[in-house]
Amino acid sequence: MTEHAVIIAGGGPTGLMLACELTLTGIDVAIVEKRVSPAIVGSRAGGLHSRTIEVLDQRGIADRFLSEGQVAQVTGFAATKLDISDLPTRHPYGLGLWQNHIERILASRADELDVTIYRGSAVSDFEQDDIGVDMKLSNGQSLRAEYLVGCDGGRSLVRKKVGIEFSGWESTTSSLIAEVEMTEQPPMGTHHTPLGIHSFGRLEYEIRDGEVVYKDEGPVRVLVPEQHVRGAAGEATLRELSAALIAACGTDYGVHSPTWISRFTDMARQAASYRKGRVLLAGDAAHVHSPVGGQGLNTGVQDAVNLGWKLAQVVSGTSPDTLLDTYHSERHPVAARVLRNTLAQVALLRPDDRTEAARSVVAELLQMDEPRKRFGAMMSGLDIHYDLGEGHPLLGRRMPDLNLVTASGQVRVYTLLHSARPILLNLGKPGAFDIKPWIDRVQLVDAQYAGAWELPVFGKVTAPGAVLVRPDGYVAWVGDSTRRGLVDALWTWFGAPADYRPGAHNEGKPL
Repeated sequence: MTEHAVIIAGGGPTGLMLACELTLTGIDVAIVEKRVSPAIVGSRAGGLHSRTIEVLDQRGIADRFLSEGQVAQVTGFAATKLDISDLPTRHPYGLGLWQNHIERILASRADELDVTIYRGSAVSDFEQDDIGVDMKLSNGQSLRAEYLVGCDGGRSLVRKKVGIEFSGWESTTSSLIAEVEMTEQPPMGTHHTPLGIHSFGRLEYEIRDGEVVYKDEGPVRVLVPEQHVRGAAGEATLRELSAALIAACGTDYGVHSPTWISRFTDMARQAASYRKGRVLLAGDAAHVHSPVGGQGLNTGVQDAVNLGWKLAQVVSGTSPDTLLDTYHSERHPVAARVLRNTLAQVALLRPDDRTEAARSVVAELLQMDEPRKRFGAMMSGLDIHYDLGEGHPLLGRRMPDLNLVTASGQVRVYTLLHSARPILLNLGKPGAFDIKPWIDRVQLVDAQYAGAWELPVFGKVTAPGAVLVRPDGYVAWVGDSTRRGLVDALWTWFGAPADYRPGAHNEGKPL
């Protein structure tokens, strides 16, 4: 039986990102992926939001995606575009990039890090005990790991077999999405009809003056509503796609040669718990919803970055396994909010006159400055706030990517996070902090910064004297040279001090 510290079921964007995060910290991780080839077929998701680009920037790989995608103001709510160009981030935009390219770049990153991938198989059964999980693969192979993470999609076998409830809302709408060839030229763009929204776009395009300009040739990406809600019953067919196009457009434009066809609905479900013993869930295995707003892939990648460093510390023995409970307590509310806003968007996109009136009123409100910024920050992930208690407005929020001046020169905050190690950033008197018991885990950086600290939507905040930044880029402690609460925060998030002996420390306690 082959053993690894962590097994990830599923090698999509969430699974790949999690594997890279764990490998960065020296954890032995393997992915089990049913696809035989690393070649990705299909482009279901179409881009990255601002916070996801920041997350990739924190690991030094954002440029790989930016160099292949199309930068644009793609954030929106219920078909209303939201300009986020004035939000305080180095990436005040979305990135148009099909999922097949996103996965290819992440797979290349995983290959660089020598991540083990078992291809052509899937986790078919497993049992967990007090110290690990025994797994059987569909090809007959057996594996064992300390932890199993299900990143195996909305129909997650891992979630079902571990017995985690997946409750929510049933489907009320059904649509087909596909990559196809067409003998006739369809009208590019998004169109509203009495049956609902349908759209056509070629896979190859450019952004010119903020507008999408499609190439003249190549495969067409089609989205079209179905007249009847079919849910997940059976695989979508070319005949069904043709019928749906004729119903919506009066013609199927000679549709043929599909690369893939898929059905999606507005079903919204979320796992009741993201963890059961030594089995965890991330990405679509933990939450599914309508693709409106393009938040699914982004939420999954950010799940991976929240979980990765925590799981690494537990596996390495740095932190107790109760640290993993904070994965659920932080990420479950984020996805619940995504489900809520997708439900609202689907409701506002219904093809009737009354709903159209409501949608136009909401669109008018979103042209106002404060609602635009608030919804733009929500949809792009910039306003995520983990509940870490009362205190400075930065506590529990993403750390701004400040330009810092250190003894060794200028550096950005996100550059310091490339190795996925936390940072204690001292912006006051050099040498004011001594964290020797944690220095093997936490970077101590004395620096200066001159400027206004800003948060999305909430405006300027008072610049703190010191900030403790977690590996996922969120602020775990804010203070000054008095150090009040710092030891407690270090112990809570990064384990007991290296010289810990029971009774030797008066401040700080395990989770």
